[in-house]
Amino acid sequence: MLGLPLSFAAPLVLGALIALPAIWLLLRVTPPAPQRIAFPPLKILADLMPRRETPARTPWWLLAIRLLLAALLILAAAGPVWNPTPPLGADGRAPLLLVIDNGFTAAHDWRERGAVAIERAEAAARDGRSIALVPTAEPLAEARLLAPGAAIEALRAVRPQPHLADRVRALPAIERFLAANPAAETLWISDGTAGADGQAFVEGLARALNGRAPTIFKSDRAPALALAGAETGAGIAVRVLRPEPNGRDAGTVRAVDLKGLPLADAPFSFEAGAVETETRFDLPIEVRNAIARIEILGEGSAGAVTLLDDRGRRKRIGIASGGSIDQAQPLLAPTYYLTRALSPYAELREARGGASEAIGQLLDEQVSVLILADVGSLDRPTTERVTRFVEEGGLLVRFAGSRLAAGNDDLVPVRLRRGGRSLGGTLAWDAPRTFAPFTRESPFFGLPVPQDLGVRRQILAEPDGDLAQRTWASLQDGTPIVTAAKRGEGLVVLYHVTADATWSNLPLSGLFVDMLRRTVAFAGSPATRPAEGDPQGDQTVAPQRTLDGFGAFVSPPPSARPVTRSFAQRATHENPPGFYGPIDASLAVNALIPGDRLAPLDLAPLNGRIAPLSRAETVDLRGPLFLIALLLFLADTLATLWLGGHLARLTGRGRRAATAAALALAVVAASWPVDPARAQAPNPPPPPLTREAVEAALVTRLAYVVTGDETVDGISRAGLTGLTQFLQSKTALEPGEPVGVDLARDELAFYPLLYWPIVPNRPLPGEAALRRLDSFMKGGGTVIFDTRDALTAGRGGASPEAQQLRRMLMTLDVPELEPVPRDHVLTKSFYILDTFPGRYASSQTWIEALPPVAEGEQRPARAGDGVSPIVITGNDLAAAWAVDRRGMALYPVSGGDPRQREMAFRGGVNLVMYVLTGNYKADQVHVPALLERLGQ
Repeated sequence: MLGLPLSFAAPLVLGALIALPAIWLLLRVTPPAPQRIAFPPLKILADLMPRRETPARTPWWLLAIRLLLAALLILAAAGPVWNPTPPLGADGRAPLLLVIDNGFTAAHDWRERGAVAIERAEAAARDGRSIALVPTAEPLAEARLLAPGAAIEALRAVRPQPHLADRVRALPAIERFLAANPAAETLWISDGTAGADGQAFVEGLARALNGRAPTIFKSDRAPALALAGAETGAGIAVRVLRPEPNGRDAGTVRAVDLKGLPLADAPFSFEAGAVETETRFDLPIEVRNAIARIEILGEGSAGAVTLLDDRGRRKRIGIASGGSIDQAQPLLAPTYYLTRALSPYAELREARGGASEAIGQLLDEQVSVLILADVGSLDRPTTERVTRFVEEGGLLVRFAGSRLAAGNDDLVPVRLRRGGRSLGGTLAWDAPRTFAPFTRESPFFGLPVPQDLGVRRQILAEPDGDLAQRTWASLQDGTPIVTAAKRGEGLVVLYHVTADATWSNLPLSGLFVDMLRRTVAFAGSPATRPAEGDPQGDQTVAPQRTLDGFGAFVSPPPSARPVTRSFAQRATHENPPGFYGPIDASLAVNALIPGDRLAPLDLAPLNGRIAPLSRAETVDLRGPLFLIALLLFLADTLATLWLGGHLARLTGRGRRAATAAALALAVVAASWPVDPARAQAPNPPPPPLTREAVEAALVTRLAYVVTGDETVDGISRAGLTGLTQFLQSKTALEPGEPVGVDLARDELAFYPLLYWPIVPNRPLPGEAALRRLDSFMKGGGTVIFDTRDALTAGRGGASPEAQQLRRMLMTLDVPELEPVPRDHVLTKSFYILDTFPGRYASSQTWIEALPPVAEGEQRPARAGDGVSPIVITGNDLAAAWAVDRRGMALYPVSGGDPRQREMAFRGGVNLVMYVLTGNYKADQVHVPALLERLGQ
């Protein structure tokens, strides 16, 4: 029934109540009680005469006890829970106006808020009252009265929205509803945080209520935490906010990538009474540029998430100057002003030497932005290389100067005035000119122009029809001061003044820093760059992935609208937080932006009753029902004994003992806690650890599989001993003595690597042993299967060793295999190798196949740690590694290479390092070192 405060955890069990009539029919008849007769023989013979006896009926009161006992057991098994709901405090027939805050500030404790809202709606439903539901973070045209059932269903569908609540938008609908229903009771489930409208909603609601006091459910302190954007500089600074001191004084902020993999954690803490604090991530540029999302752990709201797009990534910028060495002095050189302006926000590379040499060096370092300060003519190869850099997506930023004025290259966005392009000596203004206000089409729109900004000299552009479209900034007289144009997939930007203070005081102002930041923000994929005729790149981008109110990525809702590339406001209902545009050039929209604050909501103007945000206590009825059933069972037992005459034969002491036992049993049943988790049988304690297991867990050891062949097992032990000694002498790893393991008996989890020489004509391992081996491989371990048949393989079919291995692997879940590729991580995990010889060098080494790639693409590293669970070879590795007690080789190698044994040891080192460290050598951070080792 709607609004019934009684609920059941397993309501289907109540179907057993149908069996009560059958139980009644079985219990209503009972056999007659046995008789006690004397022993005399004649009396016995007389009683042996057969006669028909009619059974007696069960007394009605005993039948009622038993039926009640069965009903109580059925009800208790159904898990009844009593949910008391306090009554509403207004006229029982008046409608209810239920206002609930569902912005992101309510997501942290949304479960409690939703439970309180449903509880109050159910209380109104029991009184048959209509309900008007008003979520404050959603657009609302009218507050319509709904039937109780429909209102509760609508309330269950309300979810937190990923933006600040704009309560004023719902105020007109509330005013109209209260005017039409003056007797309505108003309940407001508030998050206690001022939304985008501040206090305007409270004041408007007070006027609409006209003196009537609402009931407000809220926490004592607004519990929300949020992030107000991220400032990218030398590190990533994140501001953590809260509306008021609420006891949540410390926590952790985590940075993750687009796949949701954590990259770094940073703790934060609030000082006493503070409402904001800051934490930082200081990471290498490769790691920080992979950050796509920063979130507060455990908060679970869209406001606790800050998304980073290409604008927040730290760029690698190369700076080259055409000035001579006498100009390359601190406070004088153009590069000084550029590095001071950009160093907090980017990784700078400054090259020395001639212009062509410096530019070539910077392009070799794969910069994404190339800044040329007064660089004039370039030689043809350098010009072609810079042109190719721009056309492939690079950003070229140039600053004017005497050399650029005298140059004649085409790496400029507009045609510069020939002959007299440099106006440094011919242009004489009465007073320095200043910038005109930035137009809406300019990427610098919104930046304030300092009043003391002055330009004394500049390079003029030739007037043409495209000049206005390529102008980002101009002087008050209309002459361009910053121009830009697309070249292929890249962009060329020209500042028509120098990067130092010789032609203007722009480099001495904060505007210079802001302009450079917005300029280098165009470095990235082609979609981030402005199109021709659109200097700002203000094209619209559609939502790709958005956040829900709990901060999880979801598909864009139907109400989501596209935004422009210049969108820099906080998220709204029409523009929810998330990524907009294509994946490789997405735009991040966040719930809060830098400069936002959270403030507590002042509810004093409403003069309402403040109620705690908590539900009434629920009562689990299983314990009382089981107790009553137990007492009825005892009463039934005593009644049965009494009716049978057994109770009368007990002595006084026996009666007292039976009564005491029954009472003790009842007390124990009443005090026994009803905990479903404790109803299960306790798990048996784990077996004690053996000494061998402890030693194996404390020291990294190589292990081999005991085959039962003493000769082969001796070679395996000597081989792994030699490899262990080589590891100790050449690497930082200090493994313990190798051990032999029995698959059916020993624990394999302690060993990262198993060496298994295949011996033909030996019994195959049992099914249980193979399952343990399969679990070992699935759990991250690696097995080297060595058939030792390199000399005999391929002669008349498969060798006996290969056939034995094939039979053994038939029952294992073996991945697809391939010969070790030349670019595999195994070839460079410690030494740079091409092959993996052993005693023989003619056999291929097989490993788990990497996923296929399209033609022309680079082969990717495997996901996870990238370690293959299986390696197969026939080169008899252990024989090449085997040494005696003096360290001398035990077996000769068969190849013609005098360094074959050394290369076998190096291959063993690579195998061990590969198993222990995974595919980290595939990271780009190792590429320069590897290329240097290869002489490339």
